Amino acid sequence: MAEQKATNITWHNGAITKADRERLLKQKGVVIWFTGLSGSGKSTLANTLEEKLFEAGHISYVLDGDNIRHGLNKNLGFSPQDREENIRRIGEVSKLFADAGIFAMTAFISPYRADRDIARALLKEGEFIEVYAKVPLDVAEQRDPKGLYKKARAGEIKELTGIDAPYEEPLNPELVIDTSEKNLEESVQIILSYLKEKEIIR
Repeated sequence: MAEQKATNITWHNGAITKADRERLLKQKGVVIWFTGLSGSGKSTLANTLEEKLFEAGHISYVLDGDNIRHGLNKNLGFSPQDREENIRRIGEVSKLFADAGIFAMTAFISPYRADRDIARALLKEGEFIEVYAKVPLDVAEQRDPKGLYKKARAGEIKELTGIDAPYEEPLNPELVIDTSEKNLEESVQIILSYLKEKEIIR
C-alpha cells in the first residue's frame, strides 16, 4: 500500500524551518509513540501526559487509534496488511506534527516491530520516543475497557491482538512502563522525567 504512485512530483521546502517553529514555541517537536496491548493504558497515559504538558505551557496533540479510524483510516480493517498501512499513515502524520514543532503522541497498539521501526526511521535521532505500556495479557483482559477481549473469547470478533493476532514487544524502546505495577501519576512522571533529562522540555 505504501508504493509510490504519483510521478513528476517535487518536495518543496518552506521558508520557515522546524528549528524556527521550535524557537517560537519554546519546545522541541518530537513523536512520543505509545504501544501496547488493548487495555494497557496507552490512551490514558497519552491524554494525561497531554494535560501535564499543557499545564506547563507546551502544545501537544494525541493521535488516538480509534479516533483516526473514524476519519483518515476509516477504509482500513484489522488484517495484517491494513494494520501495516494504518501505522504507515500515522507515522507520516505524526512526522508532520513533529515538523510543526508540536509534541505528537500516538496511542496505537501498533503490534508489529517492523511498522514501528518504519515510523521511527522517518524522524531524526532523538525525535522518536517509543513508550511501551507493558501489561500482562490477563491484566489487560481484566480491564477490558472496550469489551474486546470478551467478544474475542466468544468468537464475536477476529484478529484481536493478543488473542488471535500477534503482538511483537519492542526490543529497545526508550521507556518501558508496566502499568500493572505503576499507577497513572507514577507512569506519567517517568515520561516527564525522561523528557527533562533529554532537554526536550525544561
